[in-house]
Amino acid sequence: MTTDTTQNGEPTAASLARMTENLSKVDALRERLSHVLTHRSTHQPALDGPNQELFAKAAQAYMSEAMNNPAKLIEHQLEYWTKSVTHFVEAQQALASGELKAPEDRTPADRRFANPMWEKHPYFNFVKQQYMINADALRQAVEDVDDMDPREKQRLQYFSRQIIDMMSPTNFLPTNPDALQRAVETEGESLIRGLENLIADLEANDGEMIVRLADEDAFELGRNIATSPGKVVFRNRMFELIQYAPSTEDVHKTPVVIFPPWINKFYILDLKEQNSLVKWIVDQGYTLFMVSWVNPDSTYRDVGMEDYVEDGYMTAIREVKAITGEDKVNAVGYCIAGTTLSLTLSLMKKRGDRSIKSATLFTALTDFGDQGEFQPFLTDDFIDGIEAETSDKGMLPSIIMARTFSFLRSNDLVYGPAVKSYMMGETPPAFDLLYWNGDGANLPAKMAMQYLRGLCQRNELAEGGFDLCGERLSLDDVDVPVCAIACETDHIAPWKDSYRGVQQMGSDDKTFIMTQSGHIAGIVNPPSKGKYGHYTNTDLDLQYEDWLEGAKFHKGSWWPRWEKWLKRRSGKMIPARNPGEGDRKILGDAPGTYVAVKARG
Repeated sequence: MTTDTTQNGEPTAASLARMTENLSKVDALRERLSHVLTHRSTHQPALDGPNQELFAKAAQAYMSEAMNNPAKLIEHQLEYWTKSVTHFVEAQQALASGELKAPEDRTPADRRFANPMWEKHPYFNFVKQQYMINADALRQAVEDVDDMDPREKQRLQYFSRQIIDMMSPTNFLPTNPDALQRAVETEGESLIRGLENLIADLEANDGEMIVRLADEDAFELGRNIATSPGKVVFRNRMFELIQYAPSTEDVHKTPVVIFPPWINKFYILDLKEQNSLVKWIVDQGYTLFMVSWVNPDSTYRDVGMEDYVEDGYMTAIREVKAITGEDKVNAVGYCIAGTTLSLTLSLMKKRGDRSIKSATLFTALTDFGDQGEFQPFLTDDFIDGIEAETSDKGMLPSIIMARTFSFLRSNDLVYGPAVKSYMMGETPPAFDLLYWNGDGANLPAKMAMQYLRGLCQRNELAEGGFDLCGERLSLDDVDVPVCAIACETDHIAPWKDSYRGVQQMGSDDKTFIMTQSGHIAGIVNPPSKGKYGHYTNTDLDLQYEDWLEGAKFHKGSWWPRWEKWLKRRSGKMIPARNPGEGDRKILGDAPGTYVAVKARG
């Protein structure tokens, strides 16, 4: 529906009447909104932001700087005042000229302000330029805070950036030309659809504000995502084990088992045929197994890292060996599952178990000494809030983690999608990657706190040892051949931190590959796309800066390079194995049942 206009472009009386009728529908939606907010699920206030102590420290440091170096403060204040007054005068002059045009715009390009009205319309241009001036002033004020602990200052920078992003004029209807134009064009219907989208998201997340990123009705597991053929060949309380059907007549003797992260679902590696790492590995002639983790509820309260190791990793490896008749497997661990694979390898050495022939780590942290962008979330006040949350609910709800990850890229994963959905009234796109991103999993209470306290905060695996399963586990115990793949722009597991962990491993056969792009796109990078290249350097004794400086860049995906590494450790070719051979009972078709369970807080 579009707005009827008169010859001079103004909406007709009939169009205005329809707009009024559409906007009157707000009353009918208000009851739903009131109900969901009244019955919203509560969580610990500490998870919403830093305590007041952080801002008190910042104010104290800022005032101390002002007292000791008043000229610096005055200089920055005068710069801010000058820019603001100059901007106002230029806008006034543009209006006084009699032409409806904006003054010269010197602000940097920003895709949030792509609409030409931000440049040409004096009102929107004034708002935009003043926002940019304000943002620069706030960033400068934070940067000027010197007498503050570096970690505290990093938190201050993060949360001040959140304030800047949140206050963008694009996030408010009266100052967003795209949303206003859409409202007029649709006679207010876009605003009604947007409010319906907002209420639907709140209802789906028990009153929590989580923006739906993808059209959930567009995807179905086993139909158009996670479609690689296979069978569930084992199940216990922790995981289902999937054995994929072969696509070649012969396969390598040594099987491969992938341990995906249990924060998300495994099918990130099997989204669709064109970019499925699962299909690609099978097509190279490997017997491939996938662990599909359970999505835990409150009954898993006391499940810890030791359960993931014993009833997860050790059990899966034992089952793969039994099914294939092999003594060894090649294991792959992605993200937190790579961290836990390293723990498992240390434990296996302590026990004299040589069941793993080689280990591949995808974007896995084992040395948490530099917490990177996650540092604001690893301070005691935030972790104390998580501990209280898990104590109350028996688990760390997926919603909490989803929100944390999203705000690391707030413009892309929060405000941009919110504007399109809630103000423009658009249906989220049918994008498989974003669908997966919204299909998270809960974490058991005990496991979450062991991971956050022992590994993330205290860095015990790299510094002194991590106590688990009756042993003290360390990186030096990891002595099997290791191939680690890290991602250049990964904000979850920074490549330099992955590199530092690999350096400390005891293996004398270590390979490190850094691929372009981030935590997901860098790993899900099929050769057919020819999109992202990768770096290699065999000297792992170098500091990470020197390693990169001396590294060789290779065009294209890292997958073929890794497969050559894997092939040398996979034995001779034998007739392909099919799921269910021998007396192994088939429990169902891939992708199984555990993966279909949605997280509920």
